[in-house]
Amino acid sequence: MTSADPQPPTAPSAPGPGAHEPVGGGAAPGVPGGIGAPDPQEPDAPPVTARAVTLSVATVATALLVAVAGVLPVPYAVHSPGPTWDTLGEDDGVPLIRVEGAPTFEPTGELRLTTVEVGGGPGYPVSLASAIAAWVDPQRSVAPVETVFSPDEDREVIEERNQAAMISSQEHATVAALEELGYEVPTTLLVESAIEGTGSAGVVEEGDVITAVDGEDVTSFSDLSAVLDEVSPGAEVELAVEREGEPVELEVTTTEQDGKALLGVFIDPEFELPVDVRIQIENVGGPSAGLMFALGIVDVLTEADETGGVTIAGTGTMDLTGAVGPIGGIRQKLYGAREDGATWFLAPEDNCGEVVGHVPDGLSVTSVGTLAQARAAVEAIGRGETEGLPTC
Repeated sequence: MTSADPQPPTAPSAPGPGAHEPVGGGAAPGVPGGIGAPDPQEPDAPPVTARAVTLSVATVATALLVAVAGVLPVPYAVHSPGPTWDTLGEDDGVPLIRVEGAPTFEPTGELRLTTVEVGGGPGYPVSLASAIAAWVDPQRSVAPVETVFSPDEDREVIEERNQAAMISSQEHATVAALEELGYEVPTTLLVESAIEGTGSAGVVEEGDVITAVDGEDVTSFSDLSAVLDEVSPGAEVELAVEREGEPVELEVTTTEQDGKALLGVFIDPEFELPVDVRIQIENVGGPSAGLMFALGIVDVLTEADETGGVTIAGTGTMDLTGAVGPIGGIRQKLYGAREDGATWFLAPEDNCGEVVGHVPDGLSVTSVGTLAQARAAVEAIGRGETEGLPTC
């Protein structure tokens, strides 16, 4: 029988009558019953000097200092690959995307949103040892903490802001996806405020509802964006608004940003969704999941199986016009995607500079600038026709 616990060795028996004593050179004189020769004398220990004491104390002190320094927080932020979620799948048994009011279709592949875990912010200190380990790890990055977090914000404020950004990204993704599929999404373009230093300051008021630009009705954010795309930055436009229920005509000088004409107002849009779309995900914040949410909604509402059984990951913000915006931590997201089985990754065009030279083995990257481009890329990957897809 084999025992789980090994048994202790048996103690040697004492010699019985007539047994031979082991001999080691005769009995030691003056030692009754002694067996063998006595052990030689140990040499005298060297005297303890002041220099030896100093060296010992210094060695111990240095070791203590190194140990303490290794666990003390340092002013750096560490970005590491975070978990990914399949927007076509479930989170704790609940579908991430649920649709009512339209037919839905079962996908075969995966569309995974990617995340980054950030240490070093309020409530999440980073030790010197952790920072050094991250510096030598190609999957992680280290940056001064003030370049990532504002010193005036605490953990609760940061989490609230990230959660608000996530809710906004889900709303934008829903509107962009439905319009991509041909739905009309009536929108009330409610002015939240005019931006100081622009032509709208002192002209457009909080609570105004924009209804037309240069005589063209605008009933959605996409309509407004399309009209302004035809306006030269700095040109004057006639803006029709409803103010306290009454129509008002305003003249506004547009402002320029990234070569485009803008009105210079913050808009808080209110949507009338033709399809009830709900997105459920816990403990994830920020705006960077917008692209993958939008693609997930398109896939669920489309009979064609866009992914073709392929696991595709990606990242990018999504605005109401379907434009894909850049995000932070894309290198970590590439590694996180590959770790969770993705073979393709959708990257925002404006992040391509950070992608080159940092793509894990087994992962292919295609760059996208709009939801329409991303949808076409997913369909091409699903068909296995990836030659010619733009890369970084």
